[in-house]
Amino acid sequence: MATVELKHVRKRFGQQEVVHGVDLAIADREFVAFVGPSGSGKSTLLRMIAGLEEVSEGEVLIDGQPVQNIPPAKRGLAMVFQSYALYPHMTVAENMGFSLRLAGAPRRERDQKVLAVARILDMEPLLHRKPRALSGGQLQRVAIGRAMVRQPKAFLLDEPLSNLDAALQAQMRLELVRLHRELKTTMIYVTHDQVEAMTMADRILVLNEGRVEQVASPLELYQNPASLFVAGFIGAPKMNFLEVQVAQAAEDRCTVTLFQGSALDVPALGAGIAPGARLTLGIRPEHVALEPGGQVEGEIQALEHLGPRTYVHARLADGSKLVAQTAGDTAVREGERVGFGLTAESCHLFDAAGKRLERPGRRP
Repeated sequence: MATVELKHVRKRFGQQEVVHGVDLAIADREFVAFVGPSGSGKSTLLRMIAGLEEVSEGEVLIDGQPVQNIPPAKRGLAMVFQSYALYPHMTVAENMGFSLRLAGAPRRERDQKVLAVARILDMEPLLHRKPRALSGGQLQRVAIGRAMVRQPKAFLLDEPLSNLDAALQAQMRLELVRLHRELKTTMIYVTHDQVEAMTMADRILVLNEGRVEQVASPLELYQNPASLFVAGFIGAPKMNFLEVQVAQAAEDRCTVTLFQGSALDVPALGAGIAPGARLTLGIRPEHVALEPGGQVEGEIQALEHLGPRTYVHARLADGSKLVAQTAGDTAVREGERVGFGLTAESCHLFDAAGKRLERPGRRP
C-alpha cells in the first residue's frame, strides 16, 4: 500500500500552464477522487502521478520518495483507463495475466494470481472467453482485474465507467467501493461525474482550470462549498444563486435584501462587510419551499417529476432562475406564479471574488 503526495506540482505545455501548483497528501488506503469539467487538468494530474506526463515543476512522492525520475513501470502503480485496451485474440485469463507474463512470472504463479482475482471479481466462468463475448460491465471488470493481478501499491483510475450505461455505472460504482474495502489499497479516481465522486470517495479534489478549488469529504463539499464554482459543480440540481445587497453586517450575521425587497438574516462572519456591498446568495433546492407570501415569487417554467420528489424550475421577476425541491405529488402546474420561501439558516453568501463567507463556529 502507498501514500501519494503532490508538492507544488505544475504542468506546462510550451508556454501554457495547465496545472497550477497543486498540493495534496493522499493517505495509505484512502480513496480520493479528482473532479472537474473537461480541461480542468484532472487527467493530466493523474498522468503525472503515473509517470505518463513529466512534471514541469514540483514533486510527486510515493511512500515519501520522489518519483519524477522513476519510469512508470517501476513506480508500483496500476492504471485503469477509460478504454479497456484488451487484446482481442487473448482470453480473459490471458489478458489479466499478460503483465505478469511480460515480467517473467512462472506460469503457475500467473494462473494462481489470475484465479484469485477472478474470484474477487466474480469472473471465474469468464476466464476462457475472449473480449468479443463479454458485456461492457464484464470488459470493465477484466480491465480492473488486469490491474489487480500486479498487486500495485495504488490504483489510478481515469474515468473507467464513462463507456457504460447508467445501470451498469451504478453497479460498477458499488463494485469499486467493495473492492476498495476488501483490497485495502490506495485509489485515485478521475471523473467529470460528481455523482461518481460523491458516492465513492473518502475525499474529493475539485479542480477548475488547473487550480484546486477545494479538497474535502463529499458531505463537506455539499454542505460547505468554499467557492461559487464548487457550489455550482457539486450537487444535482446545482445550488441556486441570487444577487443580494448587504443591509447590515455583524460579527456572526449578515442581513441581505433580495431584488424584491425581502430581507434575509444569514449566518455569516460579516465583520468588515460594508452596507450596500453586492454579494451572491446560494441555497440548495431542498431548502427552497413553495410558500405563498415567501421572500420571492416567480413563474414556473418546468417540472421534473422524479417519483418521491419533484423539482420546480421557476423564473423570477429579475430573470433569475430558481429550483425548489418539493413532494412528488405536488399540485402546481407550469405557467403558475407561486411564492418561494428560503431557509435563511441554510443559505451561503459569496463575495465578489466567488469565495464563501465563513459561517459562525467554523474555522476560516
